[in-house]
Amino acid sequence: MFKRILIANRGEIAVRVTRACRELDIESVAVYSEADRDSLHVKYADYAYPIGPAPSLQSYLAVDRILEVAKKSGAEAIHPGYGFLAENSEFASRCKENGLVFIGPSPEVIEQMGDKVKARAMMKAAEIPVVPGSDGVLNSEEEVTKAAGGIGYPFMLKAVAGGGGKGLRLVRSVREIRSAYRAVRSEAMSSFGDPRLYIEKYLDRSRHVEIQILADQYGKVVHLYDRECSIQRRHQKIIEECPAPALDDRMRRRLGKLAVRGTRALRYVGVGTLEFLVDRDGNFYFLEMNTRLQVEHAVTESVVGIDLVKAQIEVAAGGYLPWRQRHITPTGHAIECRIYAEDPENDFMPYPGKIEGLRLPEGLGVRNDCGVYEGAVVPIYYDPMIAKLIIWGENRVEAILRMRRALREYEVRGIKTNLPFHQWILRHPRFMAGDFNIGFIDDEYRLTRKEELYPHKDIALASATIAALHREQERALRLLEKGVAEKSRWREAGRLEPLRREGASSWRKRR
Repeated sequence: MFKRILIANRGEIAVRVTRACRELDIESVAVYSEADRDSLHVKYADYAYPIGPAPSLQSYLAVDRILEVAKKSGAEAIHPGYGFLAENSEFASRCKENGLVFIGPSPEVIEQMGDKVKARAMMKAAEIPVVPGSDGVLNSEEEVTKAAGGIGYPFMLKAVAGGGGKGLRLVRSVREIRSAYRAVRSEAMSSFGDPRLYIEKYLDRSRHVEIQILADQYGKVVHLYDRECSIQRRHQKIIEECPAPALDDRMRRRLGKLAVRGTRALRYVGVGTLEFLVDRDGNFYFLEMNTRLQVEHAVTESVVGIDLVKAQIEVAAGGYLPWRQRHITPTGHAIECRIYAEDPENDFMPYPGKIEGLRLPEGLGVRNDCGVYEGAVVPIYYDPMIAKLIIWGENRVEAILRMRRALREYEVRGIKTNLPFHQWILRHPRFMAGDFNIGFIDDEYRLTRKEELYPHKDIALASATIAALHREQERALRLLEKGVAEKSRWREAGRLEPLRREGASSWRKRR
């Protein structure tokens, strides 16, 4: 087992990995930018080293600086978390060249799955259904138009190296191809340094389901069941659930077997996720594979009882998986809400600033994966997610009700967050019924003002005030009917005060 691990990340995931290290009796090394000097992950780690200015390119994406700190600190391995360098094959290769263990799959697998065209081809070869689309890279608007004629409209124009909701556009007609092509190509180049594009058929009203897998270095692969990630805004997941309400037992078993087959075909090692789209007829298609720990891994941990971060570290250290597939069974239901520092009343714009007050919900089945504290400053330079709220219940109904209670208790002062938005979703009849798809937010959410988030708030307050007045009037009438006035402590104190003074005066005279 490793003695010391460097965590090449920040925020709540860096804190999460540090906790796992402590439970494995491994020392943790944090890295931080100038903007994160006082961040929670820096305070929580055993050691912390600065790596540069606030911009990511000069700090959390600065490979040479991170490797330099790894050597200086005596770390034996690097955990990349998610985002930043987590799916960077070049970084994984550089770790290997420098005698460091990259806690994740091999650089070759990361490169293959990062190239969405290659990933589709490999899954096809493993006889896993893929979303209908172009078989290769499309290098011009004319090639996009020709490919679209084969699969039909609407379709998604996507970056080959894309991910995280970036580098994709929905194209509904031939007239939209030119603008979409230029926009996606530009975004792909700026975000990923790779302008290559391809297209996939847009599956209307589909649901986003993923399978969590875990594999060791000796060929053993298990799946840890499924998650539903259909509640999305601008192609970014907001709420995740485990198990997926979209699947029945037959589909769940089949998807699990397909995921294990695809993982074995890659000779994959570590934690990973295969994502699928499920159409209205129950057909499912491979979408992509994430070769890293997912943001939403905590809902799976809550349901199957396996610590994915600790398992990830143990596998990277050469350990065997101790579980057989038949021993892994889901228990209960878990939901996760991603908490962002953003303003729902202003088109969800990021809302950096100082957290003046913070109260986290508590109770049975409540888990907070938090990357901030009261007094911390949320910087403008990074993703605005500050925490994740994970709720477990014996069933989906209990999990929803518990989450609603926890969201009411959650309090963040000094900055705005998307907590009201989550409360709106958790109370929506379609969400409660499990009747939703990836278009749920676009279909249902047209509101931006707080009074529209809570359309009956004023009515409820007025009703509560009227009810309180009625109760006071009824109470006063009952007292009058009894002919008894309520005792006043102020009045009693006023009557006793002269007696106290008189007693004290006579005592002094006796002396």
